Parts: sequence; C-alpha cells; structure tokens
Amino acid sequence: MTTARLDTCFAQTNGRDGKAVFVGYVMAGDPDLETTFQILKDFPGGIIELGLPFSDPMAEGPSIQRAAQRALAAGTTTRDVLALVRRLREVNTETPVVLMGYLNPIESYGYAAFAADAAEAGVDGLIVVDCPPEESAPLVEALEANHLSLIRLATPTSDDARLKVIAERTSGFIYYVSVAGVTGVKEAQTADVAPAVTRVRAASGLPVAVGFGIRTPERAAEIARVADAVVIGSAFVDEVAAALEANEAVAPRVLGRMQPLADAVALARQSENV
Repeated sequence: MTTARLDTCFAQTNGRDGKAVFVGYVMAGDPDLETTFQILKDFPGGIIELGLPFSDPMAEGPSIQRAAQRALAAGTTTRDVLALVRRLREVNTETPVVLMGYLNPIESYGYAAFAADAAEAGVDGLIVVDCPPEESAPLVEALEANHLSLIRLATPTSDDARLKVIAERTSGFIYYVSVAGVTGVKEAQTADVAPAVTRVRAASGLPVAVGFGIRTPERAAEIARVADAVVIGSAFVDEVAAALEANEAVAPRVLGRMQPLADAVALARQSENV
C-alpha cells in the first residue's frame, strides 16, 4: 500500500524529469510547534520527514537526540504532531509527509487509532526505526487499512536474504542507511553507496532514499546522482540549535540552510549532463 502523494513525487522526479527527490528531516516541536509549522509551510519541495520526538532514540546521533529533548521539554506529544500535519494540509496538499519515530509511542496510542488519525491528518507514510519486519504485522495491517506506507530501513549489513525480508510489505520507498552508526556522525561515501543502492533497488523494486552522513550540497549532489532520493536531517537540526544559541529566528535560518541542499539534489543530474 502506498499513497498517491509519494507515488506522484517519485513519478514526477525520477520518471519524467530525471531528478532525485530531496527529503528534509525536521523534528516536530523543536523548539516549538509554531516554529516547526513555519519551516514546513515554506518547505522547498520534495518529501517532508517529520520526527516524532522520543526520549530514547537509539538510531540518532547527538544532534537529533538534543532536538528530541527540546521538543519533549516544550511539551510536544504524538497528538500534537498529527495536529501539526493537519494544519499543514490546510496550506499544502501536495508535499508528502512521512513520520519517523519509534514504536513505543505508536503502540501506546494504539496501532489502529494511530493509523486512522495519521491518515485523517494527511500523513503519507511511517518509518519506525525499532520495529523489525518479523514483528511488524499488526502495525502493517493497521497502516495498510488506512492506505499508509510503511517505509523500512536497509543498511550496509543487510545481505540479499535480509533485503527480501525488508522488502516484504514495504511501500513508498526504501530508506538506505548509508553508514554504520547513528545519524550525523560519519560521512556517507558515494563509492560505497552506489552499488548498495543498485542492490536494494533490485531487491525491492522500490525507489531508494539514502540518508545519514549527508550535510553539504556537494555530497548531496553526489548521492543524488546514484540514489532516487537524498535524506538530510542533522544539518537542519544543528541550525535550530545554532539559532537558539545566537538568539536568532529559527525558521529563516533552517530554511536558509535547506534551500541550497534541496537545489543541489534537484540539479545534480542536470549538471552531470551538461
């Protein structure tokens, strides 16, 4: 199962225009929900990956861990995040929104209730970092019943047998974690990513988004030439922290960092063909 918005996004980029898709991560509620909304409403195209703040984010490096702590300290709840998406849909009905989080808050909410409320709010898909495929059937069934994608992660250690398991009942795209470790620490190496993307794409038949360790326009463009989408997160979260430290307006600073990275992804293959 997948949503029309995700299908359209990849069809309009990889299919017709030959562009990779920019996926920008923003932690919901960091430093507050109104600031997150100001960033999302001016998001520069592609796919919004919206973090569900969680107190024990095992896949995240220090930057996103601190972002989650700021969001939780501001009182952000799962219901607040869904309300934020609902508000975004009042001004933006086209940009896909994928929530990224951990299983405990969703299980506490209730799989069926969460999936129904997420779909009603305008969410398109879900990445649940700590939900292995072997234990995901109840969640998958709830998401499929509400036409939501479950986007699974593949890593450098995923062999061919594991990729088959990962691809089962996955839709929208596969998220390839390009480095072993947590977000925002190591740098992705294009020479390693290119063959991995080919292998994951062949195993799943789905677009492959590459994330972790991408912070500069140059590196984003390199990855965009071999992947279907490029995920960037810690670089933007760091801008939130820097703006708070400097007592500057957060949203303009984050968007100012986001635009050149989005442009680098969109124009990467075009510049290659000149």
